[in-house]
Amino acid sequence: MTRKPREAVRSLPVPVPHTGVERVVSVPLPTVYGLFTAVGYFDHERGEEHMALVFGPPGTHDVLTRLHSECLTGDVFGSQHCECGEQLDSALRAVVAAGHGVVVYLRGHEGRGIGLVAKLRAMALQADGLDTVDANLALGLPVDARDYGAAAGILHDLGVRSVRLLSNNLRKREALVRYGIPVSEQVPLLTPPCESNIAYLRAKRQRLGHHLPHLDAYTDG
Repeated sequence: MTRKPREAVRSLPVPVPHTGVERVVSVPLPTVYGLFTAVGYFDHERGEEHMALVFGPPGTHDVLTRLHSECLTGDVFGSQHCECGEQLDSALRAVVAAGHGVVVYLRGHEGRGIGLVAKLRAMALQADGLDTVDANLALGLPVDARDYGAAAGILHDLGVRSVRLLSNNLRKREALVRYGIPVSEQVPLLTPPCESNIAYLRAKRQRLGHHLPHLDAYTDG
């Protein structure tokens, strides 16, 4: 007797939650972009506080999601050394335009995880001619010390099981998958470069593997 084939079932990796993340508070947060729910978390493993900005019922699968690393200089002071502030702005607007989604704001990620003062020291070396990778190495610091376990734990807590990831960084995608959050699509988050950050963005593409195809339109000089 021939068995009837079972209906195909969507397979997902076994969730690997970041158990050290605790939800502390949830509160409505009206912003210039729209009304979000701000959900505060404490990461007991690293001693960091994080926040998820949730717009609408996020859903469970293929949720438009941004993992945003804290950047005081870019997010708060509008630094043009990087594109972080513009990316945060674009991500919040994209989530609102989609009608639902999540922006996870990750503390402790300043300067790709080396800290604020160390980042400023690396920026000083970049002003002297080093790129963003060699500047970190010259200081005896890791090129990228960020971990996304807390982000995965936050998404699990919110009921998000797969995402459309707003990012140009392929390593974020790989990290989420390792922590049990499948990425159904990587959505580019491209911002126009300026004279102050074009060299930085080129280094991110050439040395860190960021997907920045729009830089091809910009030539030196």
